[in-house]
Order: sequence, then C-alpha cells, then structure tokens
Amino acid sequence: MNSFPESNRPSVAVIGLGYIGLPTAAVLASSGADVIGVDINQKNVDVINAGQVPFVEPDMATTVAGVVSQGYLQATTVTPHADNYIVAVPTPFTDGKRPDLSYIETAGKQIAPLLEGNELIILESTSPPGATEFLADTILAARPDLTLKPGSAQSIYFAHCPERVLPGRIMIELRTNDRIVGTLNGEAGERARELYELFCEGEFLMTDARTAEMAKLTENAYRDVNIAFANELSMISDGLDINVWELIRLANHHPRVNILQPGPGVGGHCIAVDPWFIVATAPERSSLIRTAREVNDAKPGFVLDKLLPQAKRIADVQIAALGLAFKPNIDDLRESPARQIVGRLADELPQANIMAVEPNIEELPAELEARENVTLTEMNEAVRAADIVLLLVDHNEFVRLDRTHLAQKIVHDTRGVWS
Repeated sequence: MNSFPESNRPSVAVIGLGYIGLPTAAVLASSGADVIGVDINQKNVDVINAGQVPFVEPDMATTVAGVVSQGYLQATTVTPHADNYIVAVPTPFTDGKRPDLSYIETAGKQIAPLLEGNELIILESTSPPGATEFLADTILAARPDLTLKPGSAQSIYFAHCPERVLPGRIMIELRTNDRIVGTLNGEAGERARELYELFCEGEFLMTDARTAEMAKLTENAYRDVNIAFANELSMISDGLDINVWELIRLANHHPRVNILQPGPGVGGHCIAVDPWFIVATAPERSSLIRTAREVNDAKPGFVLDKLLPQAKRIADVQIAALGLAFKPNIDDLRESPARQIVGRLADELPQANIMAVEPNIEELPAELEARENVTLTEMNEAVRAADIVLLLVDHNEFVRLDRTHLAQKIVHDTRGVWS
C-alpha cells in the first residue's frame, strides 16, 4: 500500500469537479490527501465549500460534508500549486464527431505556470489515444524549462488513469474496481499507483499511456456494439409483430447468449461519445464501431416515428414523458436520448402538452425550459392527465407505478418495464 506518512498528506489538485472529479476529490480527501478542487462554475464551488453536492450521486453527500468540515477538501476557481494534479475535465466531440481537446488544453495552460519540477500530472478524462501526450506537449510548450526526461529537478511526470465507474455506484466502484494506470514517462505510473492506493482496493493494471487511453474507449465501444445489437433487434421485432422482451428472454436461456436490453437510444458522456474517438482515430478500420453508433443514434427517431402518428390524431394531446436522465435513478442528462426525444416531441407537436417527469431534477434543462409546451410535472399528475404515456427511463418510481393507472392510455414502453 501507499508510503505516505500520516503527518505528510500528499497535496492534490483535481481540475474539474463534475461527475468524476468531485467524487475522486472527495474519496482522496477522505483517504489521506489534502485536496483542492478546481472548477469554472462559481456556484458549484460555493455549494461544495458549504459541504454540499451539486448533483445526485448516492453516498457522496456524507463524504463531501465530512472532508469539507475537516478541511481536507476545498473548492476554488483558481488553479493552485500541488504536488499532484488530476485532470478530470470534459472531453466532448465536435459537430464532426471528432474529439474536442480544448478543455484539456486549457487545464494544461493553467497548470504550467505553477510547476516547480517533480510534479505528477494525471489525465483522468476519457480521451483519444495521444491525449496524454497532447497535455504534456501543451505544458512543455508553455514551460520549455521543464522536461519529460526523468531524474532532473525540472522533470514533470505524466500518466493516464481512466475512470471506469458506473453513475449511481461511483463512490463504491472508485474503491473496488480495478484501475488501469498508463505511464507516459519515467516513474509516473508507479507514482500514480501510489496515489490511487490511498483509496483503491482493486488490482492495478500497469501499461503505457496510449494503451490505457484506448482501453477505456474499448470498454465503452464494446458495450455500445452490444446495445446496438439489442436496439436493432427491437426494431426488427417491431416490424414482425414480435415482443422483443420475450424474444430476448428466450434467447438468453442459451448458455452462451447474453443479449442486453434495448431502449430509446444510448446516452451519457461515455458510451454515447467514446466510440467516436476510436472512429476518429482509425476511420477506415472502424466500420463496425461506427455502425453501432449510428444504430444507437437512430433509435430516438424510431421511437418518435412510432408515437407521432398516434399523437397527431388527438386534438391537444397530453403526453406524459417519464424520464429525462440517460440511465435510471440519477440526475445526469448528458447525451440523454430521453431528453432528445422530449425536445423533438415539443417541436413536432406545438399544440401538445408535454409533461416531462424527472424525479431527480428540480428544473428543466434550458432548451426544454424554453419550449412553452413542455413542463416539469409530478409523476401521478402527469399520468392521470395523459392521453399517451411514454416511458423513457426505468427510474424506480416508474417501475413501481400502479399499472391500473395506465388503463385507457396509449402506452409506449421503451424499456420493457411494463411488457
């Protein structure tokens, strides 16, 4: 395990306090590090410094409250000096489905002036192969007095340690999941492992930085391809008047078959994004990965094509859209197909009343709030008033819904909860 003495807590600056950065900062602070979290959002910084959390993640609120009150975690908008940096900023894609590394570049430029030599910089953001090198190049371009060659007083060490956690279980899986550690130079990987050993109980899998970057993309592309198979199967079954949920249950009784469950598409900042990084890296050799992304991206349109003809036959139609998050029991709406479907419904049905039900948020995202025919509505009220009930996310509240309330309603169940 780690060799940090209790009297010498390592200093860590976590750049980006989002769905990965804040839990990482909190668990580090609770496990023996002094952590300063950096975020551009002053509101989030204020919330964290008050010992609260700005988003829903089970078991995180207690940890954050504890480490803030003890002084082991504080948040700021100004990047400080630290012995260790963890960069956990967004890595979205551009309109052309190519990786946008501008957030990584900005983080590097903010860190560069603070470096004194011998610091460890870990890129934790999910990134295309070569992103850790890009971060190092960005810093060294701003600080030509520094070097990647190990052993010098001016050496800076870089590693890539991708997160591999499931939203809703982040605080558990940060500690229990195996961790890939990719070294860019010198002893960076060993130093990163020593830091993560403060809290991680899983196995450490050591490799180089590019392989570590590709490993995370591979994990999510694998899942995306398997989900695409289930989603394509659901569309084929619909045309053949076959219940896809029963079909999958039957097929999965084969000892070597394990088909996933279809849905209205794929969301979140990992599976819906990461495969495009592979496609951008090797466009001529990634036809299967590209096709899977296209199948999953097309599924919201399939859902709309089924619902819209029915809705257009009802004057002033009332639609209860259950769920906006990208997966059950969280408040994360990033890349959510449910959010996309509700927005397109509002555009296609300007005279409709679309009652969006999302128990994990207190206000609609801006693009839905701007539409006059979309309201954030309590579940029972929405179902009671609805002509059409559209289940988009299998939150626990929806799974437990008394199905007698669905009588005389047109029901579209994209998750198989009521099938």
